[in-house]
Amino acid sequence: MRKPVIAGNWKLYKTTSEALELVNELIPLVKNASGVEIVVAPVFTVLSTVNTALKGTNINLAAQDCFWDEQGAYTGEVSSTMLLDAGCSHVIIGHSERRQFFGETDETVNKKNKAALRAGLTILFCIGETLHEREENQTFTVLERQITDGITGITKDELKNVIIAYEPVWAIGTGKTATDDQAQEAHKFIRGVVAKLYDSESAENIRILYGGSVKPENVKGLMAQKDIDGALVGGASLKADSFAHIVRFSE
Repeated sequence: MRKPVIAGNWKLYKTTSEALELVNELIPLVKNASGVEIVVAPVFTVLSTVNTALKGTNINLAAQDCFWDEQGAYTGEVSSTMLLDAGCSHVIIGHSERRQFFGETDETVNKKNKAALRAGLTILFCIGETLHEREENQTFTVLERQITDGITGITKDELKNVIIAYEPVWAIGTGKTATDDQAQEAHKFIRGVVAKLYDSESAENIRILYGGSVKPENVKGLMAQKDIDGALVGGASLKADSFAHIVRFSE
């Protein structure tokens, strides 16, 4: 049985005081949430502070990105071991905004995935097609390429610490959401690709999240789908009450 994951990506929001206010408001709202893995991903500058606030709670800490080398002359970068040192257990890699604005490729995403796994982090590995690619019926081609190139060189054992997040680019921050059927179709296909690359057991065990304008109003329908194991939440994770409603989708 795959344990659902609800992860909040705070993107470029929340100063230290604002981040503390948000987690302190969130903690009591989700403290009794059972059967779900909860993750929040603040900006780098508040990770250590938020980690202290989360000690002893049921909320895990993620970073929004990492670099592929542990150290070196890489001004502005942060390594996986530094994220561990700040208290992270998870890291988001390959988010569409990283690909779109910062030139990330399937190759660099793969290097980051492998570095994070070597360090002992669980990765939230993001994939997804653009609106143009969907309209040109290239969705499955794009997803298969991103998965194959993104996890090449990753062992079956390491795959246990990989969570795939399917986020159709056209649904991120737009208010548009893939229909339940569209999301399920993509998730089923992704699971099939994992089976082809590894085996049916690995495919059955890997958790696949949906990301793209997830809200309290649509989470139940998405989570009712057979192959959807959770959500990577953007805007709705910036308010404690809305994120808590998503976390408690089964209640």
